Amino acid sequence: MIAFSRPFWPLFFHILGGMVLFGALLTALIASLVAGQRPERPALRRAAFTALVVGIPAFVVFRIAAQVIYSDEKDVFGGHDPTWVGIGFFVTDPGLLVFLAAIGCGYWWLRSGKPLAARLVAGLSSVYILLLAIAWLAMSGKWD
Repeated sequence: MIAFSRPFWPLFFHILGGMVLFGALLTALIASLVAGQRPERPALRRAAFTALVVGIPAFVVFRIAAQVIYSDEKDVFGGHDPTWVGIGFFVTDPGLLVFLAAIGCGYWWLRSGKPLAARLVAGLSSVYILLLAIAWLAMSGKWD
């Protein structure tokens, strides 16, 4: 009901970008876990790295739409941001570093084929997926 009173397009792009980002990270996680058991398959390395690269524009759309919504709605909060807004900022801003580290490890893995890089991609992707899931839960429940 709250989403009904907000502008449609910024919220649509925020959710679309978040879903594509989540899917890209999940694809990279699954590909890196499977490739850890089948190191002779370079296609899985390419798939994981490509999924992470697809996540870059998704993150940009996700974050810009979130900022547009926040700038339009911050007066509604009366100067005090709710907890779920703080959780969203906490996940996306430092989470970008985790995401960039996953991309860097994915590139390293693509070039070298080292199993350590595959484990790092899987670990960093799973950490950021967990953080996104917490933010998703906080924003859907509107924690205060």
